[in-house]
Amino acid sequence: QVQLVESRGGLVQAGGSLRLSCVASGSIFSINDMGWYRQAPGKEREMVATIFSGGSVNYADSVKGRFTISRDSAKNTVYLQMDSLKPEDTGVYYCKANVKSGNAQSGSYYWGNYWGQGTQVTVSS
Repeated sequence: QVQLVESRGGLVQAGGSLRLSCVASGSIFSINDMGWYRQAPGKEREMVATIFSGGSVNYADSVKGRFTISRDSAKNTVYLQMDSLKPEDTGVYYCKANVKSGNAQSGSYYWGNYWGQGTQVTVSS
């Protein structure tokens, strides 16, 4: 089993900053990409930022230049630094990881996508 646990979000004023973190734990042999998604009320979940095992990153156009994703592979942790926050950044933020899990004794491995429970970020105007 693999679990992803996000740090607590919070309430911040427009123009402020917030940093999220997400730790993956459990039966992990390798992690490919890790990323952050968000879902605003009444809207579909959207990709915010993704970082791949080689270090390349991808951002939604709406957050480019304001958000920075990074990871500590040794700690199976991904971070999202959010600066110059806007009210439209409000939503539930989810961490996602593409993980190789399995059982070393049986030699059975598989890749799967795992999600955190989500954390609320609210930006007031």
